[in-house]
Amino acid sequence: MEDRFEKGMNILKITNGDKIEEIFKEFEDIAPDLARFIVEFPYSEIYTREEVDLKTRELCTVAALTAMGTAGPQLKDHIGGALNAGNSPKEIVEIIIQMSAYAGFPAAINGVMAAKEVFEEKNLLPVK
Repeated sequence: MEDRFEKGMNILKITNGDKIEEIFKEFEDIAPDLARFIVEFPYSEIYTREEVDLKTRELCTVAALTAMGTAGPQLKDHIGGALNAGNSPKEIVEIIIQMSAYAGFPAAINGVMAAKEVFEEKNLLPVK
């Protein structure tokens, strides 16, 4: 049986690809255990549950982070993760727009601008 860290890293390899090292570098000199906790709890224990696929989980995470309105860097990471999990830019934008009804227009506008940054980096604009 694979351990929790390995199980979580396997999901991160799908959603974050080559950005995994950045996650650990940001925490190594202040809170390396926090990086390990992130891998071992949400990515190992939650993201690997069988009831919902990874594509849907990433869309839900984009919705939640958009609604929070306070997690810009994490939102960008999960927009990239949603793309890597098989979501289209149009699906991601649609979910962010839906958050305007629940979290307000400022949150949705910020979410769309975060998506625009990610899509620009990946040459996915314009969204059709």
